[in-house]
Amino acid sequence: MSIASEVDVVPSDGSSLAGRPQAVIDQVRSYESYIAGRDVAGEGWVYTLTARSLLEDVFTSVNVKRTLEQNPESPESLHPYVVGRCGVATLADVDAAVDAAVSAKAGWAATPLSTRMRLGPMFRAKLREHREELLSLLMAEAHPRMLAEWELSCLEQVYSDESCDWYRQQMATEFDHADRRLIVRRCPDGVVCINPPQNAPAPSAALAVLILMAGNTVVVRAPRSIALSTMYVLKELVAPLLEELGAPPGTLNVICGKPQQTLNRWLEHPGVDDILYFGGSEEGLRFEQECVARGKKPILELAGNDGLVVWRDADLKLAAEAIAECFYGSGQICMVPNYVLAHPAIAEELIGLVREEVGNVRPGYPEERGVLLSPVRRSEKFFRLLDQAMRNGAELVCGGRRTELDGTPSDTGVFLEPTVVRVDGLRDARRFDIVRHETFFPLIPLVVAEPAADELLLDRFVDFLNDNSYGLRNSLWATSSEVVDRFVTRINNGGLLKVNDSHIGFLPYLPSHGGTGLTGGAFGEANYPILKTSHLQGVSISRGIRPRTAVFGD
Repeated sequence: MSIASEVDVVPSDGSSLAGRPQAVIDQVRSYESYIAGRDVAGEGWVYTLTARSLLEDVFTSVNVKRTLEQNPESPESLHPYVVGRCGVATLADVDAAVDAAVSAKAGWAATPLSTRMRLGPMFRAKLREHREELLSLLMAEAHPRMLAEWELSCLEQVYSDESCDWYRQQMATEFDHADRRLIVRRCPDGVVCINPPQNAPAPSAALAVLILMAGNTVVVRAPRSIALSTMYVLKELVAPLLEELGAPPGTLNVICGKPQQTLNRWLEHPGVDDILYFGGSEEGLRFEQECVARGKKPILELAGNDGLVVWRDADLKLAAEAIAECFYGSGQICMVPNYVLAHPAIAEELIGLVREEVGNVRPGYPEERGVLLSPVRRSEKFFRLLDQAMRNGAELVCGGRRTELDGTPSDTGVFLEPTVVRVDGLRDARRFDIVRHETFFPLIPLVVAEPAADELLLDRFVDFLNDNSYGLRNSLWATSSEVVDRFVTRINNGGLLKVNDSHIGFLPYLPSHGGTGLTGGAFGEANYPILKTSHLQGVSISRGIRPRTAVFGD
């Protein structure tokens, strides 16, 4: 709900908005917690200021936000940097949201699958209808427009007709066998809580639609620091669709709360069945153990450390273009390439082409067409990783500096240059932290393998990818059908394998998320949320067979 359409909202401090200037009402999008089908006031507000403000005037941006959070009635509400605000849920609200989901669970699960499956195409239509509005919110939250469009392309494929048809097939299949009707179906787990990440909260929270399609009820925690687009997608787009389908109040609940406190309440609440957690691997694996100990199903979306292999016969120009995807969003996207393994025969040419591609990745304001770099708030680790690589014998190919908005190198810049590092030798490559772990910066090591016979080298590349402790995505660039077949047959690490294709592009049918190892935990695999939050059940409906005959056959 936005103030533009509801002028009688009561702020959490108890004062009325009724007498406020119409300019404020028209300008500021305002959301309270959404629990059991109604808006619930919380304990204060968190404000979203346009990302442009941090690039133009950090001091003013910080002061406006601080002033408004202390006094929502301040004239700073009129500041052009202010985009919207979200109410902060109390701990009682967190529990109430789960209680509402528990109350709605049986009614929504009993809704016919054919009705629930309509939600996917309906949501896709809503996304298309409100595309520009959602893009504007994502850009306000510092997503460059081109990357915001890429994020929406993910949802376009996740909820495409092809994908939704496939989900329907997976959810229920029937067979006639002798005098029986046999059914293999998936049943909803129950109440699913979702903790989306700060780097892409709204697109991640939109996976809730798949979880609802499975027949689950849902509670989503919008991140406190960047809640607006998440609240918009779920309250403005999804909630009305559920009402249209006759879903009981409490089927979807959305709150903006403190992360650790909210997670703790979910772990303690007996009504929670599954928790979809996005975050770092170390914290996520600890959380997995807590979930299992409390009888909850953990569904983890953790760090990625994706490998991209370039074979000697690859289309090097296209491979270099795919490698440059590692810099999109300044590398702060879990599914971009994180290291490259290059055949020594083409390494020099490939490095030159990658250096050329770097020139196409530039900083700027989020709404500018062509901008692909995002500001990096904390860059100390970037320089520590780069320094360690240099001390261990790596070679800096390009980048390695802070830059200003226009790309000018600067010690105080808020952007980082796209940075390529050459590492010679596959055997000891993992002694470099930039190879062994996800960096989450615009920094990629290009590992040039030692010369060897192609068959031996191919085996080493396969082993290197399979031995990666992370497992989100992997890519191969090669034209030899024999090489491609061996890779596809033998690479078992990760949730997705791309061959001669964009590393980060989305496709129907294939998973958009999920992985193995440190990416997905002990239960990690390709993540189709509609399947991960449901469980298999077999059903036999006899047409009158005698039980003794069924057992003994006489």
